[in-house]
Amino acid sequence: MISGLYQGQDGDSRLALRVDVDGARPMGRVSGDLFTVAGATTSYVGSFVVHNAVVRDGRIQGAGEFTFGTPVHDVSVTITEESATAAVAGRTYQVSFVSPRFRSALLEVDSVVGTVPFAAYPTGSLPGPGGSPARELTVVSAYAEAGIELTMAEPGVIPVEGSGMDLAWDDAELHHAMTRHFSAFGDAVAWRLWLLVASKHVGGYRGIMFDYNDAHQRQGAAVFYDAIKGDTPQAQRAQLRTYVHELGHAFNLLHSWQKNLATPPQPLGPSGGFGDLSWMNYVQNYRPGGEQGYWAAFPFQFTDAELIHLRHGFYRDVAMGANAFGTGAAEIDAFEQPVEDRSGLRLELRAKESYELGEPVVVELKLAYTAEPRTTHGHLHPDTEFTQVSITQPGGRTVLYRPMMRHCVDTSPEIRLDPGNPAIYRSAYIGHGRDGHYFQLPGEYQLRAQYIAADGSRIVSPACPIRVRLPVSRDDHLVAELMLGEDQGKLFSLMGSDSPALRSGNEALDEVISRYGDHPLAVHARLVKGLNAEREFKELTPGNRLRIRPPDPKQSIEHLTAVARDASIDNITLNLAMRRLARAEARQGDMVRANAVMDQMVATFEAKGVNDIILGQIRRQAELTKAALGAEMS
Repeated sequence: MISGLYQGQDGDSRLALRVDVDGARPMGRVSGDLFTVAGATTSYVGSFVVHNAVVRDGRIQGAGEFTFGTPVHDVSVTITEESATAAVAGRTYQVSFVSPRFRSALLEVDSVVGTVPFAAYPTGSLPGPGGSPARELTVVSAYAEAGIELTMAEPGVIPVEGSGMDLAWDDAELHHAMTRHFSAFGDAVAWRLWLLVASKHVGGYRGIMFDYNDAHQRQGAAVFYDAIKGDTPQAQRAQLRTYVHELGHAFNLLHSWQKNLATPPQPLGPSGGFGDLSWMNYVQNYRPGGEQGYWAAFPFQFTDAELIHLRHGFYRDVAMGANAFGTGAAEIDAFEQPVEDRSGLRLELRAKESYELGEPVVVELKLAYTAEPRTTHGHLHPDTEFTQVSITQPGGRTVLYRPMMRHCVDTSPEIRLDPGNPAIYRSAYIGHGRDGHYFQLPGEYQLRAQYIAADGSRIVSPACPIRVRLPVSRDDHLVAELMLGEDQGKLFSLMGSDSPALRSGNEALDEVISRYGDHPLAVHARLVKGLNAEREFKELTPGNRLRIRPPDPKQSIEHLTAVARDASIDNITLNLAMRRLARAEARQGDMVRANAVMDQMVATFEAKGVNDIILGQIRRQAELTKAALGAEMS
């Protein structure tokens, strides 16, 4: 067998060569990365891949696709028992065999006290597809089968300082943990990644690759032990899939049904991607057969297209800290209405007609049935990426809203839309995401949304026009500047954070409240500060200790009371703010006031004239919140 990684040098040029023409699942390709060596430094130059390599008489040849300009596109590799040479871009390299694996990365797994990291799963423990050999798979061996070597760093155990109400992590805490942890390594491109084994996520997710919002992404991921723990074969199998799946995102692999959103777009597999037998698919969405069908057919491997990316993707498209997730800018064509739509579902995207410059842009998504009752999933928020929102900006450029944090939802509870529950609603802040602020300029914008239903149908909303107005007064200009900072955008995405990395953003929001408290946009600053104060905040210190800041009910009540009194934010967020205000009052020991806030919430929405079905849901929600807070405080 000759496939594997080779290395060699010609003068100041170094070549990392990957030959993939025999052995396990050969992809019939040759690829490589070129570097310039100057003294004690090495700099990346570019990459190439030969997609249709021809093997003849001991030589591998083909036309290469290069990331840089070169007059010579033909690539030739000659491998004999005595030597190996490679002719690339007009230079000839003497290369030596290094490894049967095509790439290598360092993986550090740290776990919070009370969690148990996954070890191994014997694939013969449960029935599987014929032709897939039974073997004991670890995360390391699963990637080794794909041709990727994961070298394990010394694992760490994170002790907990102080007592928290729970150990449920939210996006802001994970973002903070990542910034603290990776400061020890340096923010740079490197074949290394970090996996945090945490207790649980506030949203109940199994895993998340959360490093999306700086110049060096895809270095941090987390799995949530409480959602996947267990020693049964089913639990161990699910743990293996979750670990491999989240690390796959760190290697810049998208979900199976989202590959058409990559840059450049990739073709979708069967059933719009839901038919892929891949680590990167969701088991419950597999077509045909759902979870049962998936496990009956899944051979515990990546698809061929994913193997090609892992083994032969250009260096900056795969290496951690290089190109952003999905690669490059998110410019797309606006979603088009299907030629034929028999889904029985209707998607609407609603927003205010106009926003002040700097005002957080929040949209409401409504999914309803059109004739006969329908059953689908409830993942309507764009953070899960079953729903996407496109934004056509004033200059005509259309971009995809890409959330700062995207969540892997390995379970999809069914919802039924019928006369008793005709629609579901979600509120989403789309003003800021992985590409920064999307509404920085005054002018006319067009929004459109797409929802991928449980059966794979793609439901597209009508266009929703909005306008961002020019500031009028001097205060309008100053407040807009304070609201549009990059750190402020992250705080709105995370609904607040204690992270020192976002200190300038918190200071700007404090200034909005203290100096411009009567300005209409101050309510949004109070919302973020109030929600953050109401919760505990976990901080992973540089010494890998977990310190917990307890909630600050007094500060939360101050800010959220003003938000509830103003009542100008969107209805769904106002509902959240008032329920969190009630919890803050209860934590202060004032259940009478907590119950009064819930009564006020019902009265507020009655005055707003919401429809009877929604008002009934709000009344039930208020009573359930009263009961839950009473039980918690007792």
